[in-house]
Parts: sequence; C-alpha cells; structure tokens
Amino acid sequence: MKRWGLLTTCVAAALAWGGAPAEATGKARAESHAQANAPRAEGQRTTRARRTAAPRVERGKASYYAADLAGRRMADGGRFDPRSDAAAHRSLPLGSKARVRNLENGRSATVTVRDRGPRARGRILDVSPGTAERLGMKGEGVAAVEVTPVEMPRPGDAESARR
Repeated sequence: MKRWGLLTTCVAAALAWGGAPAEATGKARAESHAQANAPRAEGQRTTRARRTAAPRVERGKASYYAADLAGRRMADGGRFDPRSDAAAHRSLPLGSKARVRNLENGRSATVTVRDRGPRARGRILDVSPGTAERLGMKGEGVAAVEVTPVEMPRPGDAESARR
C-alpha cells in the first residue's frame, strides 16, 4: 500500500509541476519531429528540411597497398590497379572522394574509396602505390595524414561507387 501512495504522490507532483505522463511526452515528441521533417512550400517548389553535417576530418596513419595485389577484387567489385587513386577506408561510403594530405611534407592527393580497410591496427587509410608516390610516403611506407571527405555518392548510385 505504501508503494501506491508514493507512486500517486510522484505522479501528482509531476503533473502539478507541469510534467506529463510518459505516453503524452513521447507522442508530443513524435509530433514535433513529424512537423520538423514535413515538406515546406517555397513559392511553387516543395522542399524537405535537411540536416547537413560538415565533413569529418580525420587524422592518423596511412599506409599503401602492396603492388602485387594488382588485379584483385576490391569491395566495390572492381579490380585493383596500383596506378589508380583507389583507397581503403573503414567507414566512408564506397565511391566517396577524399583529399589526403601528408602532414609530414604537405603534399596532397585526391583518392576514391573503393575498398574496406585498412586491416593493420592504428591505420585510418590505405592508398594505392601511385597515390603513395604522389604523397611522398613511398619510402617510409607509413605517414601521418589528414583525410577530408570532399564528395559523397548519392544513395543508390551504384555507378559512382565503381568508378
């Protein structure tokens, strides 16, 4: 009996304080979310509100693929070409383009994410030997880099992922 008295007191206090039962709060939250995402008229066009996020810049170590992997299948279904701008990243969508800058010498190159990886611990990116040469990291094998996404494929655009 004491528990019900305490529960009743808490509910009464919450309602008196301006609170609402959990179901009402959830419903109100769902309604406000639906309103925020509802189409809005602008003259003759209808647009949908979008949330845009700034590109996430990553810093870490990059390495490069061995040239003897030439011709092997990549995650996007294509074959690896050591002279290409192909790169492997764990989370960027396949087909994304990113600017990679070598933090040790300032050189940069644009890569296309075509594979998943790298598998080595502590690395954020694998690049092709051709890109490694452009970045000036071929001698060392590993370099500190900054990766900035510059172009993302449209959802469902399979062709851009294969280029």
